[in-house]
Amino acid sequence: MQTAFDESERGAWAGQADAYAVSFAKLCAYPVPGLLDTAGVREGIRVLDVGTGTGTAAAVACARGAKVTAVDAEPGMVARAGLAVPEGDVRLAALPCLPFADDEFDAVVGNFVLNHVGRPREALRELQRVTRPGGRIAVTIWAVPTAAGQALLGRAVQAAGVTRPARLPALAPEDDFPRTEQGFAALLGEAGLTDVICDTLAWDHQTTREEWWSGPAAGVATIGQIVTSQDPVVIAEIKNHFESLCAEFAGPGGVLALPHAALMAHGQA
Repeated sequence: MQTAFDESERGAWAGQADAYAVSFAKLCAYPVPGLLDTAGVREGIRVLDVGTGTGTAAAVACARGAKVTAVDAEPGMVARAGLAVPEGDVRLAALPCLPFADDEFDAVVGNFVLNHVGRPREALRELQRVTRPGGRIAVTIWAVPTAAGQALLGRAVQAAGVTRPARLPALAPEDDFPRTEQGFAALLGEAGLTDVICDTLAWDHQTTREEWWSGPAAGVATIGQIVTSQDPVVIAEIKNHFESLCAEFAGPGGVLALPHAALMAHGQA
């Protein structure tokens, strides 16, 4: 059931847990409290965190007293999440096939995981399968068009004349969907969820030039794969453009305030 997009994502994230933890992980943590709220995560409920990454959402769910299971497709992420959530059940597993029985959880959350699966509709149907009838599912994705801060690295790449390598396939057109409130809500509805609500989250991510560049420089995510596939001269040119563009977002002490926008949707299984 793995698509070319899925296989590319597995390769892109292999061995990247540590680099992700010190670069993009703090950005992705922002929606977690709201995500858990909309899923009704509280003391005593059985919750599954899919695509847990370094375990941020799982750790917050545990702190709320929930009975937490977490999965990720990358072994390094599983190891980090296991350390972050020692009281949880952390496993290696990937959408759209999860090793759980039907109706096993009261709530399921997926923080930005749907950005990284080749068949998002099948992934959502799988989330619904493992959620009990009446349970809640809450998920996030990045919004399109991207906010100015999120576009910063892509602008630097474009300014250097670099394009996406052919070895990094895009999502197949028949599997894609509009990354808007209406489009994301419709996707959940197509997967069988009811009472679907989708909202836009907007925030300024506080970071430094060094921290923000460290992710792509290490090959983290698609932008990192694009950067590190270039020769050293081109990488240096991309970094020079990045440094120049950072001036638009720099505040006191050189701290960057990068505007980001994400979609958070939730519904009932």
